[in-house]
Amino acid sequence: MPVDPQLRSLNIDVPAQPEALVKLSLLLADDDVNLQALSALVTSDMALASAVLKAVNSSLYGLSGRVQSVQQAITYLGTREVAAVTFEMGLKAVFPTAPELDPVWERASVRGLLMGRIGMALSVDPWAAHSAGLFEECGKAVLFRHASERYRPLLRAAESDEDLLLLEQDEFGVSHDALGAALCETWGLAPAAVNSVRYHVMVNATLQLPMQVPRRAICAISALANALMTDPDTLDAVAGKVAPQAELDPLLVVRGVRRVQEQIENAVARERA
Repeated sequence: MPVDPQLRSLNIDVPAQPEALVKLSLLLADDDVNLQALSALVTSDMALASAVLKAVNSSLYGLSGRVQSVQQAITYLGTREVAAVTFEMGLKAVFPTAPELDPVWERASVRGLLMGRIGMALSVDPWAAHSAGLFEECGKAVLFRHASERYRPLLRAAESDEDLLLLEQDEFGVSHDALGAALCETWGLAPAAVNSVRYHVMVNATLQLPMQVPRRAICAISALANALMTDPDTLDAVAGKVAPQAELDPLLVVRGVRRVQEQIENAVARERA
């Protein structure tokens, strides 16, 4: 999908999808995913394979033993989570390494995993949910890549993402939510994921899902993941507000999210023991 002409007129480059991820997307488009082909694709890029294995061996994934091959990772975690980790590593690789972006990628990793597993628990497209979580803040990396010296002061000055949007608009004429959505479109993500990235700041600030979006469940999952990451005590209230807007049962939503929370907390606790 072409980038919005308005963004092109601003001369802000939206990175193209790396070749390995293009091939991965084509593999995942097949209903009967060839696991051997997926493993071979990831392992064909040594740097990518190493990054994927390092990620899946982190405490977040809760594996009882150390995974030593991509094939093992697929066996233990499944195709979706390994593919999502591969996308995460590929996304990071197109942007410069910088301390200012480390928190963005750390949050993306946790949020993507949370949203994917919440999506699975609620029977809402887990691949699109994981992708939305992973790409939610990627527009910040686009602006940092475009003009790091101009963008650093904005990151330091903003006390919230709402503040940051206003600063970005003043400085660049565009904000990271729009750029993140453009990157999602360029990389061929599902429309539901694109919309979640486009509206996540508004949703998290107001708990109002965008009325113009026909399928709002992933936007709701974004708000639920944000509650878990920032203030878990608010989860019941957030679910009560966003679930009905997405035609989800608030009680079932809370139960599903709490199960995911418990899974990840147990995994981290085992790692620390």
